[in-house]
Amino acid sequence: MNFVSSLATLVTSAALSLALVASPANAQQITEDDVINGVMDITFNTRTNLDSSGDLREGSPAVGVKDVYKFTLNVAKTTQFSGEINRYPNLYSKLIQRKKQEASLTYSVDMAVLNPKDLKQKKVVGKWVGLIPVDPVSGAFDLAGGNAKERPLRVQVDTTGKATGFEEKFAGRLIGKAEKKEGLAQYSFKRLVGNKTVEVVVKQSDPMRFENIRLAKGPAEIYPTTAVNGRLDYDYETGNWLTDGIRFRYTLDGKEVEDVVTGTIKWIEDADRATNGKGYYDFNLRFNENANKSASTEAAAFEKMSDEDAFFAVDNSVPCLTGRITYVDTMSGETVTSSKVEYRLNANKLTKQQIMNFFKLWMLAVGPTNDE
Repeated sequence: MNFVSSLATLVTSAALSLALVASPANAQQITEDDVINGVMDITFNTRTNLDSSGDLREGSPAVGVKDVYKFTLNVAKTTQFSGEINRYPNLYSKLIQRKKQEASLTYSVDMAVLNPKDLKQKKVVGKWVGLIPVDPVSGAFDLAGGNAKERPLRVQVDTTGKATGFEEKFAGRLIGKAEKKEGLAQYSFKRLVGNKTVEVVVKQSDPMRFENIRLAKGPAEIYPTTAVNGRLDYDYETGNWLTDGIRFRYTLDGKEVEDVVTGTIKWIEDADRATNGKGYYDFNLRFNENANKSASTEAAAFEKMSDEDAFFAVDNSVPCLTGRITYVDTMSGETVTSSKVEYRLNANKLTKQQIMNFFKLWMLAVGPTNDE
């Protein structure tokens, strides 16, 4: 290696290691497109590879069969997550009425930092790995449950340049969609849009709840350990997700921060979805909207809308996460057997910490948010 190439390598390594070290600039708000972008391929093997032994309940997938979520996603411009999440279902023997397989998710994800001066240059600095058991009684995703099986769900970062390596575990519980739909209740969502309060009533609301979740810090030190509580409700009639508050709490530069996320993720199907499998989630999530009132010119635009139209309208005068997650599904009748997914989410006046925290929570909920 000659002197010039050696110097270039040294400069690149220094830039990548600096990307891992905290800087006041990293706490500033950014307004950019594609702050979460990339692709995910989902293969729902549990819907196609069914048991033929006769030992399991009718319609069950075979033992060992898993759904696979494989992805490469860039987050907040300078971080990349690449790998897969595997999801195993509960399986029961119909002959002796005992469990043959416990439900779980396993993570094997490389984390890389990108050179801010040249995003084509990257370095893998650690992994997001481990196991999430699913509680057989409550159906809760036990984020700390892998500890007992010596496979804790964790972020493990190597020492790189001036950045010291670390390992930190996830904790808390995520309650997914209810297995029994009979008990789903009506829920009313209200929000201040412009100068008026609008309301949407969901007749069959299925809450995904976040109970004392701890998001492990990293991959860089600028992304702190974060506590999450709240709910994101699924509407079975429309396919929409709605929330009246997901709370993220963390410490940044010695100050306690709380972000309250409200808003909607609206499901929109292509008119020919039955044949082309197309649809998308339209994101309209607002951060701390009570503390960030709409500009007067923006508020006037919502006055003439119906309550429902105003509730789902995007207001770019406040901090928000917008954009789309687009699906092209392969169908077998009405059953989705695989999905090609593209992420194109945009930030308006959000910090890197807010973007990263939402991304981590969304990836913990990868099962419920991609189910029918």
